Amino acid sequence: MLHTINKSPFGNSSFETSARFLQPGDPVLFIEDGVYAVQANNKFSAALNEILKNNPVYALGPDLNARGIAEITAGVKSIEYEGFVELVEEHQVNSWL
Repeated sequence: MLHTINKSPFGNSSFETSARFLQPGDPVLFIEDGVYAVQANNKFSAALNEILKNNPVYALGPDLNARGIAEITAGVKSIEYEGFVELVEEHQVNSWL
């Protein structure tokens, strides 16, 4: 199952809540304000590194760029809209709002 997170972890608990439901191998995609979670060296980096041990993690590149996020946590892959569409086609989606 693909887990998409679109809310900033600084103002919403979607990131923490979703982490409790991840199964090994489930991809996680941060979009919109959710991309703040993948910014390098923030208070969510440790939790994100735990997720990266068992799950692929992606962030939507245009959303990173729109928010001025240049450095992301090691292991997180920046993808474009085409990659987003491919993930949605390959997986059932659970959107954490």
